[in-house]
Amino acid sequence: MAKHANDRLGGTLDLLILNAVARSGAMHGYAIAQAIRGWSDEMLEIEDGSLYPALHRMTEEKWLKAEWGITETNRKARFYAITAAGRRQLESEERTWAQLIDAVGRVLRGAGAGG
Repeated sequence: MAKHANDRLGGTLDLLILNAVARSGAMHGYAIAQAIRGWSDEMLEIEDGSLYPALHRMTEEKWLKAEWGITETNRKARFYAITAAGRRQLESEERTWAQLIDAVGRVLRGAGAGG
């Protein structure tokens, strides 16, 4: 049975959300999920059951601030904006992601000690 593309995303949800909000400014949850989906050419779909708990947690961590507003479809929603602490966390997540990509690449190439 083939794995779903999102099964490979372990540990990247914070990175994706923080990046989306840093790139686009304040966004509501559905817009964040849609942006990630669009930027990934439909490869990454963030489910509500993962997105909203992550947004809540990141708000509690002070990486995001949330304010009520009105969406483009005239609905009330929470809009999330990145904070200074969130920008620092994003930088840390980006470094970690780059290190992971490098390490996986080395393994796939068979490089390194003991390879």
